[in-house]
Amino acid sequence: MSVIPQPDPSVIGTVSTPPFAVLPDPASVFTARAARLGTYAEVSPLKPYLSFVAGLVDAQHAILAGLPPVEMPDAEMLARAASHQMPPLDRTGTTLDDTLETTLDALFDAATQVAMPDEAGEALARVSAADGAQRAQMVRDVLAHAMPVEMLAEHIYVAAALQVHFTRLAAALDAPSLQPVGDGVCPACGGPPVASLIVEWPNAHGNRFCACSLCSTLWHYVRIRCCSCGTTKGIGYQEIEQSPGTIKAETCDECRTYVKVMYQNKDPAIEPMADDIGTLALDLMMREGPYRRAAFNPFLLGY
Repeated sequence: MSVIPQPDPSVIGTVSTPPFAVLPDPASVFTARAARLGTYAEVSPLKPYLSFVAGLVDAQHAILAGLPPVEMPDAEMLARAASHQMPPLDRTGTTLDDTLETTLDALFDAATQVAMPDEAGEALARVSAADGAQRAQMVRDVLAHAMPVEMLAEHIYVAAALQVHFTRLAAALDAPSLQPVGDGVCPACGGPPVASLIVEWPNAHGNRFCACSLCSTLWHYVRIRCCSCGTTKGIGYQEIEQSPGTIKAETCDECRTYVKVMYQNKDPAIEPMADDIGTLALDLMMREGPYRRAAFNPFLLGY
């Protein structure tokens, strides 16, 4: 595999006014993700792991219908967040309420039906048996991206439940009221992007959107700009030689990080979370260079 630095030419064509934020549809986001993972699994040497994650994502979808309604922030909290340019969903203030507890239990139960290695099954048994205090700590760990190495497997299941919880919360927000809250920060929940997408939509021709790794919200972000620090200087693109050119690592010489950019306008089947996992080879290639990964994906923590 070799590195091919390439410019990312700006799109010239139809003038469009893209929406700032596109909220997730819980009914379709997990099914699309699982299907895409299955596609990768068919041709990847990582088939056992990809199939496991696809099964876990199927479990995320399966539990949706039986979950109680989520409790949304009240009007005062939403107004306060807007006035201070903060995301309306406060990840730092998330507690183990009844709905989240039910979501964790449902996800853990559904995951028992997923084919997995013995080690993953043992981790599932441990996290299922954890008491309230232990679960609350794991929730805080995941949301702070501070998972202890010796418990990564347990935290993957908690992260999967939190994705369901926050995707449901984000889906109930008012998209037009969302506003930018900082570079590399989801305007709905404050999470980092898993990747960015170049799209081809009726009102977004060749525009770029960052995809939240937690709640699946998409937010508009200008092209040729670092998704981590916001600079427009020293931006480059690297990809695996002879790849189809639909997924590249966008590198930044200012903060020395990279986040994948995915050209969904060339391949409509691209799903950011699934394609990030499916293109692990690109991350392995990037390890050999000076840039560190800035994106977050709970399903890649062991790699």
